[in-house]
Amino acid sequence: MIQLRKCNDRGHANHGWLDSHHTFSFADYYDPDQMGYSALRVINEDRVVPGQGFPTHGHRDMEIVSYVLSGALEHKDSMGNGSVIRPGDVQRMSAGTGIRHSEFNGSSTEPVHFLQIWIQPNVTGIAPGYEQKNYSNEELDGRFRVVASPDGRSNSLHLHQDALIYAARMNRADPVEFPVRAGRRFYVHVARGSISLNQLEMQPGDGARVEGESRLIFSQANGAEVLLFDLP
Repeated sequence: MIQLRKCNDRGHANHGWLDSHHTFSFADYYDPDQMGYSALRVINEDRVVPGQGFPTHGHRDMEIVSYVLSGALEHKDSMGNGSVIRPGDVQRMSAGTGIRHSEFNGSSTEPVHFLQIWIQPNVTGIAPGYEQKNYSNEELDGRFRVVASPDGRSNSLHLHQDALIYAARMNRADPVEFPVRAGRRFYVHVARGSISLNQLEMQPGDGARVEGESRLIFSQANGAEVLLFDLP
């Protein structure tokens, strides 16, 4: 079964400095049928204007992943980390017992466009943690590259959950098959471009819950950047 969620069906909030689309219930957007999927709790597609950002705020017991599509996102947190996240970079914060952080667009001319992803951890009360890694165009081109996993496999970020995040960039008609593990659930998010999933057309911002499929075939890609979540 594949359940498509169109981009325009998402929650939307425009605060002037921030234009945000919410795949699942978040902040003032509430839909009892969209409270997350398995351990995946949040996918927010955020655009922040130049010189603006999220002021310092706190989180507890959540795995927070940032995935930048364009521009640059400046990060600071209460653990002393300071970094700039650019396209190809993926950042993971484990909020654990508590972390405070800020995210800011330091550019005076260019907006920043990124995905904020929350994964519910399978352990609580841990010490806060932070990781950031870069994945090249070659690593993501035409295939799904694991960027986060429970064991940090293949130089991926470490998640405190039995979940994996894959990223791919595709721009060809030739199909790409993703191996399905029995008993798992999957969520597909199209970050940009268009693609066909098992002959179901998907556009930028579209998402799909997947369960009980014997295989996942991605084809007819047109400038597509896709995130795939392998979930318990």
